Amino acid sequence: MSAVSDRTSATAAHGSAGWWRRRNLIGMAYAAPTAVMVLLFFVAPLLLVLQMSASDWSLLAGDRGLNLPENYASVGSDRLFWPAVEFTIRYTVIVTVLLIGLGLLMALLVQETTRWTGTLRTVFLLPLAVGLAAASLLFWGFYSPSIGPINPLLEGAGLIDEPIQFLASPTSALMSTIFLIVWKFAGFYMLILLVGLQAISADVYESAAIDGAGRWSMFRHITLPLLRPALALSLVLAVTGSLLAFDQFFLLTKGGPDNSTVTVVQLIYREAFQLQNLGSAAAISIVVLVVLLLLNLLWFRGLRRSPVE
Repeated sequence: MSAVSDRTSATAAHGSAGWWRRRNLIGMAYAAPTAVMVLLFFVAPLLLVLQMSASDWSLLAGDRGLNLPENYASVGSDRLFWPAVEFTIRYTVIVTVLLIGLGLLMALLVQETTRWTGTLRTVFLLPLAVGLAAASLLFWGFYSPSIGPINPLLEGAGLIDEPIQFLASPTSALMSTIFLIVWKFAGFYMLILLVGLQAISADVYESAAIDGAGRWSMFRHITLPLLRPALALSLVLAVTGSLLAFDQFFLLTKGGPDNSTVTVVQLIYREAFQLQNLGSAAAISIVVLVVLLLLNLLWFRGLRRSPVE
């Protein structure tokens, strides 16, 4: 009986091991297409950029030899680099605050189901259907003093005597671009924060109301703490997207006036395709990648924390 029991146990163990092996192979087969795509479209380009950043690589002549210290040492010596960094940070701070603040207000507005909730949600999300490049060209037409409809409307209402040059000064060009981005993406952040709001149990608010808590007290001590994961995710997306801003400035302001709206990504484009120095452009790209990785690591640590202290 003991020998039969041992053989039965061994057969069962062998069958279990075979089942796990087949399951692992099936899982690997499902994951293989995604792994191949990641290797082809992320890992391979990243390795190529690393190689470029260490080489004297011209857009037309290709790799002309090792140039490792010079590419990274010359990153800060470009006359446009530090102004571009300062402008990108300023733009990121303003856009992040506006997107998250307005997105939260919109989410609170449409949180409860009313007669107009569906209409408001649709209106808030409609700008997402327009591509960023198309929206940039559309707003360029709106802002144009010659063909845009804004100046004629203001002049007809008697509010202005001469056309407003929306893109003629550094401040007005920045504010005009920020208005475009907030119009386009506020609904997206509303959606993220609305999902976070709806995940909060109504029982928590009912208990707080029984204890005599007011609306502001519940918002401060219940809504914001429990909404922290959604806020952290919104912060990561807003900061990352703003630091990598390119389309809106390239199409709307073209970096002007007087290079006052040049972002870091525009600087990379200038180094690569105008100055034809892919090595320097790749070095700046690696620096930006490292900064983004460090920021995202810090913020994702906040995402993993418990929303309630």
